[in-house]
Amino acid sequence: MKKMLFVLLAFLSFSLSALAAVNLNTATQAELEGLNGIGPAKAKAIIDYRQKNGGFKSVDELESVKGIGPAILKKVRNDVSVTGKTTAVVPAAAPAAKVTKPAPTTVTTPAAVPAKAATDTKAKTK
Repeated sequence: MKKMLFVLLAFLSFSLSALAAVNLNTATQAELEGLNGIGPAKAKAIIDYRQKNGGFKSVDELESVKGIGPAILKKVRNDVSVTGKTTAVVPAAAPAAKVTKPAPTTVTTPAAVPAKAATDTKAKTK
């Protein structure tokens, strides 16, 4: 029974990861950057290509984008599509840290040395 449950959970997790696809025609830059091998420059190039050419007709057309060759296409082929809804989860940006002002500090200075005492010290050292 435990083995069956384990197999079922493993199959389900693989199935869900297979459903996480990025639609090349609708994905945001952040969604494209989530793909293995795609950074900010390549994601922008993909968006620029689709705006200029009216969208991708096939996943293979991704090779026409400057900076994307057979190796990158091979990495992302199973994670991209040209139809359907993008289902990849993009991690939310961390909320901006609240900037707080440091508490004011009070600076205490030593009491001023009387002028006479200062001159007496000089006189003694000579």
